Amino acid sequence: MRMTLAYFCVLFAALLPIACAGIGKWGMFNTPRRDGGFDNHDPRTWWSRQTGFRARANAAQANTFEALPFFFAAVIIAHQLKVNQAVLDLLAFFWLMLRACYVFAYLADVPKLRSAIWIFALVVNIGILLAGMWR
Repeated sequence: MRMTLAYFCVLFAALLPIACAGIGKWGMFNTPRRDGGFDNHDPRTWWSRQTGFRARANAAQANTFEALPFFFAAVIIAHQLKVNQAVLDLLAFFWLMLRACYVFAYLADVPKLRSAIWIFALVVNIGILLAGMWR
């Protein structure tokens, strides 16, 4: 089996929460802990004290991790059901772009847009899972 675009989307989806964490920690590695810099000794407590975009980046990270199992399963099941590869690739890519937009909407603190994107991504993910019904 070859690596398809859908499988590459799985890879990039797995990296998306790591990117969220990096955005939230950006600029805090060189700041001393006593001055609020990132605390790698106790990162969860550090995260719990964050506000603004850093707190939203952590929330986006958590939600992105939560979305991964369904996406991974849907892509794998669709491959097993031999869904048309072009359709699967397009849906997986669209899901990944929606989730990236979701992260940006979260960081920008636009909750209504963020929620709408979340719903669209869920619908696309359901479409990936059910695409085998229409092959």
